[in-house]
Amino acid sequence: MPGDVMPGAVMAAEMAQQPAVLARLITRAADDAATVRAARPTPLAGVALVARGSSDNAAVFGRYLAESLTGRPAGLAAPSLYTRYHAQVDWSGYLVIALSQSGATPEILTTCGAVRSAGARVVGITNEWGSPLADTVDVLLSTDAGPERAVPATKTMTAQMLLLATALGVPGMDALPGAVSAILADAAPAAELAARWRSTDRLIITGRGLAYAAALEIALKIKETTGILAEGLSVADLRHGPIATALAGAPVLLIDAGGPAAADTAALGTWLAAQGASAVTLPLPGLPERTERTGSSSGPAGLEPAGALPEPACVIAAVVRGQQLARALALAKGADPDAPAGLTKVTPTT
Repeated sequence: MPGDVMPGAVMAAEMAQQPAVLARLITRAADDAATVRAARPTPLAGVALVARGSSDNAAVFGRYLAESLTGRPAGLAAPSLYTRYHAQVDWSGYLVIALSQSGATPEILTTCGAVRSAGARVVGITNEWGSPLADTVDVLLSTDAGPERAVPATKTMTAQMLLLATALGVPGMDALPGAVSAILADAAPAAELAARWRSTDRLIITGRGLAYAAALEIALKIKETTGILAEGLSVADLRHGPIATALAGAPVLLIDAGGPAAADTAALGTWLAAQGASAVTLPLPGLPERTERTGSSSGPAGLEPAGALPEPACVIAAVVRGQQLARALALAKGADPDAPAGLTKVTPTT
């Protein structure tokens, strides 16, 4: 980054562009959904998503949506099966969605070519219309988020998530740009939490269902901007062995996005507090504000309605809260979130 730019300024500027980027995608939602419907094989055997990095977290989000909306199995493809193991798989009847912000990651391109030649129909989602991905898919959709210079993906990540949702036919996303604007205008909750956590070297971020994708992405943002060992886990997985880490003192950020799995997240927070552990939930527009639970069993007796935002929109909004927290933590620790040490914008994994 240029030497006269304040640390974190580029990331902040790109975060601030998200409401406009998301609003543009919503205006073309019907067209994108029609494009994907036309690309689907008939009959549809299933859906697979292929991605790396932040895009892989968007793919987890898409996997939940695709299976619930299509009524067909959905999962994540493993690129190394095609780049290292050279697997021979029959992909007839499958819709494969490839996510790559740059559209240039070699293993994503190789995997797209392999599954397409084996019978899949492939839809690509990228931020670069002219990227090599265009030559390896049947249909290309662009997030149209504009150039992204900070190493942490912010606007391209939330744009991918929204594009996945609208292209798969999720309704009711119109309020998302306004909710993201409200979050960006209210940085205090993330800044206050960053001030408290600036000395920690480990964090747990957890959610369930669709919110699991947000937990993974927020953990990645914190890791890459701060060097903190942040682990994203589902609430169900955390209740197994990893719960010992929380009981040993690792703070827990609970991702509450409403929806059917939110009661599990709330119950986990209450249980952790009863054990003397720290469990924190950052507020989101469209959801009732939760109280922090630290060393006390007090908390909501039940789960309030989700409010104005549908669950998929709340998950995307939660990712923006996580971006705020990652940036604030990096600055609190004296790091530059725009250009974390040892990282580049495009990681050319093969």
